Amino acid sequence: MAYLADWRIALAADLLRESDETEGAVARKVGYADVSGLSTAFKRRRGTTPTQHGAAARDPLVR
Repeated sequence: MAYLADWRIALAADLLRESDETEGAVARKVGYADVSGLSTAFKRRRGTTPTQHGAAARDPLVR
């Protein structure tokens, strides 16, 4: 299960970085029912929120 969770979060991170999709759309694509579930899992595994990750990926000055 840990592998699957890590894979889903890695995929979500890629989508947030490389696309203009909303967090809700990304959450559904990687198997979460809503943004809240994705956000909780993302923060637990990456130490940052999906919003912060996406912003940092688009603007290298945001950290």
